Amino acid sequence: MAKKRRPRTPTSARATGTSTAEIPVVGAREPCPCGSGRRYKACHGRAAAQAATELVRRPFEGLPSECDWVALRELVPSATVPLTLKSGLPDGVPSLTLGTVLPMAWPALRRDNGAVLLALQNDTATGDLSRDLADVLARALNTDPGNPVSASRPAAGGPRLQELLDLEAPFEPTVHEGFAFWLEDAQAATPEVAASLERANAAATPTARLTGVDAAYWCETPGKNHLRWVLPHDEEPLLDALARLHAAGAATLGDDTRLVGSFRAHGLTVPVWDLPSAMRAEDCEKPAAAFHERLGEALATDAPLTPEERRARNGLTNRQVTLN
Repeated sequence: MAKKRRPRTPTSARATGTSTAEIPVVGAREPCPCGSGRRYKACHGRAAAQAATELVRRPFEGLPSECDWVALRELVPSATVPLTLKSGLPDGVPSLTLGTVLPMAWPALRRDNGAVLLALQNDTATGDLSRDLADVLARALNTDPGNPVSASRPAAGGPRLQELLDLEAPFEPTVHEGFAFWLEDAQAATPEVAASLERANAAATPTARLTGVDAAYWCETPGKNHLRWVLPHDEEPLLDALARLHAAGAATLGDDTRLVGSFRAHGLTVPVWDLPSAMRAEDCEKPAAAFHERLGEALATDAPLTPEERRARNGLTNRQVTLN
């Protein structure tokens, strides 16, 4: 078996005994603060740039309800979740809430009363979404009340959400019809925020979270509805199981429903069903629970796929769309 290579540490870090996380970020052409005499981009900046471009495939792995984190990041227009810090909230911060999106695409907002809103659906600066969000959160907790938090590139080696959040606390999303949660007082909103709210409300797709299974979200669209279900299983065995069910005619959620494909999002697979327009979220509860049982049985099967099942699997993979 080939030996694994150890990650390379910049020469200056070995010489000075300092870690990349301890070196402040400076201009690329400036002398590196470690004292090596080299430019920052050729010294500790090289490690920082590499860390910024390496993609973390499952950024929410290890967080409670990883599947719901993925759904709120990629699928759900408007939702909020109370968050709990391991160290407790600092003085002057009465609450911390995760929201899907905030007005003007702000990464976070510190309300006038000191409460913090953290946005999940924002562009991020590096390949580690968890570290980017943790950086925004840390800055939001120290922002003066009544101000948004600006976008910024986090320092390499900073903490991740998994290090800041209480991993024993429940993660219970509340899905909203619109974005009224943005405002404490709608009458006091600036014209820019009011216009942003109006646009967001007009574009929001009606969405509901199923209560009987985890991380399944019904949504209403013109002509047909959909169920999008973020599943925690590894992709390959999950696709095998879905193919077995599809080939057996057991992958539906009832009459006039159809498994049409799947998304790949943040390392997880998200099967998608077409539903008739008359089928509401509450109508999906029993069929989804029954499908969940069938899926468990299919996942427990390790027999080779039949030719028909392989064709079904190929059809599913050909219709898979990667969201990130």
